[in-house]
Amino acid sequence: MRPLRLIALAAFAALLAAPAASAHVAHTVAPGETLWAIAAKSNLTTRTVAVFNGISADAHVVAGSTLQIPSIAEGADALARAGMVAAPAAAPATIKAKVASTAVAGAGAPRAQGAYVVRPGDTLGALARQTGVSVTQMAYVNGLDPKKALLIGTVLKLPNGAPAPAGAAKPAPAARVVPASSPLPTAGRMTAGRIQQLAAEHGAPASLAAAIAWQESGFNNSVVSSANARGVMQVMPGTWDWVQKNLASARLNPSSAEDNVRAGSLYLARLLRETGGDARLATAGYYQGLYSVKSRGMYDDTKRYVDNVMALRARFGG
Repeated sequence: MRPLRLIALAAFAALLAAPAASAHVAHTVAPGETLWAIAAKSNLTTRTVAVFNGISADAHVVAGSTLQIPSIAEGADALARAGMVAAPAAAPATIKAKVASTAVAGAGAPRAQGAYVVRPGDTLGALARQTGVSVTQMAYVNGLDPKKALLIGTVLKLPNGAPAPAGAAKPAPAARVVPASSPLPTAGRMTAGRIQQLAAEHGAPASLAAAIAWQESGFNNSVVSSANARGVMQVMPGTWDWVQKNLASARLNPSSAEDNVRAGSLYLARLLRETGGDARLATAGYYQGLYSVKSRGMYDDTKRYVDNVMALRARFGG
């Protein structure tokens, strides 16, 4: 997610390598089959298959529809990302990031665009110069103090379309540091129903917001992307600040999973107004940045992201 202020200044592009290939397989539901039976055939729990596919564990699957059957590792990852497996909490001041793909586990969608991990020798000023934006802009979108030293291992969002920083040739440090800015990646998992309710209250289509939330985080508010987006709706610090100042009618709590959804829904509703209600274009804007989409078209990874969200939307009643 990107603030409109930065979208108007620079387009964002992916700097990461493609994600590893998935091991899941497609299964066409046969007449009379249940979710339990499908899961049992693959030695998986019903909950694992349900979470991997973004549906309820008591859902009635429809004959002729397609489910993705995960490997054991993919299933475990999906449960963890959905908050169904306990994970240690991290202190928000200097957070060892749970760096996550923006896609549903195993869905073959792209990682977060423009991600970069600070290497030894990097400075905010040098990174800004190399990628063609001002220090103020880069600090704003990432929730950084431009006057402070940049810590090695900090995860950053960089502009799309810019050349890779010189430091990108060096190995990335193993430790990750998430800037201590709003919104905070706190423990908590939302339900689809509550996300849909909050989205509708803030002008966004319920099914589209739920699909984006699942695609982004698996409804888990503790997730931090490799490009510094946080929470259920994977809100960037700059976007959070922009939404708070320009769209929110009340003060948003940076530690609240519900307010993360409120911020994401307000931003999504704004994108829909900007695109005349075009859900695909607004979804692309949520991922790539609307200015970038309009000026450069959808990148291939953006198209995959949009396709995944549209497929998920159907499962959430859209």
